[in-house]
Amino acid sequence: MLFNTSYINKDYTELSNHTLGEAFPFLQKVLMRGVGSSRLIIEELSHNLKPKNLQSSDINYANIELRPKGIIIHFTNKLDRYSWIIPYYRLVIYSTEVFSIHSKGEFIQFRKNKNYQDNKRFISKMTDLKNTFLNSDYYNT
Repeated sequence: MLFNTSYINKDYTELSNHTLGEAFPFLQKVLMRGVGSSRLIIEELSHNLKPKNLQSSDINYANIELRPKGIIIHFTNKLDRYSWIIPYYRLVIYSTEVFSIHSKGEFIQFRKNKNYQDNKRFISKMTDLKNTFLNSDYYNT
């Protein structure tokens, strides 16, 4: 689900905490060596993820936040901030000429440049968390 999080959004907070779990505690964030990616350059957004006032001439950036049961992709357009909530069981990752994340027919593609190279360790951590979650919690309930 896509939310405009430029301002405090109670629906976003409630749904993200319910769907993905609350943010990791501080000590666990330190032990995990961070739960957020550095910025990635957006190459393309699917039609339903594009904000109505999308500024296509600007370079748009995004970052990824890890949660216990999924991820949140935060991206900006002009002065607005948007957040896309993706539970692990709906998360699909492709790495071809571009790095892309898919969920429920929507996608976001990132440019494979120096920013992507800097985030390789984070992407590996994200896939490990997804695999751990799906192998233990998701199928055993």
